[in-house]
Amino acid sequence: MTIIYKIIDRDEWDAARGCGRYAGSADDRRDGFIHFSTEEQVRETAAKHFAGQSNLVLLAIDDASLDSGLKWEASRGGALFPHLFKPLPVSSVVRSWPLPLNEAGVHEFPDDLP
Repeated sequence: MTIIYKIIDRDEWDAARGCGRYAGSADDRRDGFIHFSTEEQVRETAAKHFAGQSNLVLLAIDDASLDSGLKWEASRGGALFPHLFKPLPVSSVVRSWPLPLNEAGVHEFPDDLP
């Protein structure tokens, strides 16, 4: 099992939990897949794509539960990023944390990432 991460708006996460699946953000739907990051990539993803945004949640997902819909594809600088080509089942999320901004406006990540 590999844990991958998704940064998501809290309201979108609440809606996903209500229906059991997450179809992706507007950017995900535009690109045709749900973007994820590895533990090594997620901080850079937050800084690049979510700078200054509050009301976010960090999701930890068991990639083994996603079956064949998950593909690892080259992106930033040739690094492989996980992309899901179907909705994310809420049952695949093994943990979630709030992702607040600190006083400097930078996201504070939990100390206990798996």
